[in-house]
Amino acid sequence: MNQLNFCIDIDGTITEAYDWIPRANEYFNTQIIPEMVTEYDEYIALGVDPKAFAEFYHLYGETIYAESHIRAGVKDVLNGLFTDHNLHFVTAREIEMKNVTEKWLSHHHIPMSSLSLLGSHDKVAKAYEFCCDIFIEDRYENAVQLASHGFNVLLIDCYYNQGHLFPGITRVNDWIDIDRHIDNYIQTCNYSQIAI
Repeated sequence: MNQLNFCIDIDGTITEAYDWIPRANEYFNTQIIPEMVTEYDEYIALGVDPKAFAEFYHLYGETIYAESHIRAGVKDVLNGLFTDHNLHFVTAREIEMKNVTEKWLSHHHIPMSSLSLLGSHDKVAKAYEFCCDIFIEDRYENAVQLASHGFNVLLIDCYYNQGHLFPGITRVNDWIDIDRHIDNYIQTCNYSQIAI
């Protein structure tokens, strides 16, 4: 079996997607719930100015990242993959969040081959750099961009990423579903190698 390269987003993908809501509700005196977050940009759901949300993020972003809960099944799936494959975490978090990110990954015993903090949602260059076989993502726009460059994307289902699934994008419900799709992909790769 050939070693595969998996690129994996962090926020909303290996972390729970809505852990920021209680602290934001308290700060902005709002009462939003996850079902109301139908756009990726949090300030839209909150109904606040982007600059106001940027100030909130400046104050509490690191704390929110530190307090984030891990999605169910993440550790089992990633530990299983890491025995034979490469796991590259590719996040839009800024480089200033490297310390809290590394601490969180270490605390949850998440295996990895590399960590890239881009400070940008443009992940295509990293996907090429890592010869990505499958990219696991939660942001719809990222999934579309990656798929348009020929990458296979597993888009983990969230209220804010509903939309037409372009070729190359597969919607998945959770990490059990992700594990099943990856296993099918690996089996297909192995069959192709045997068939040759």
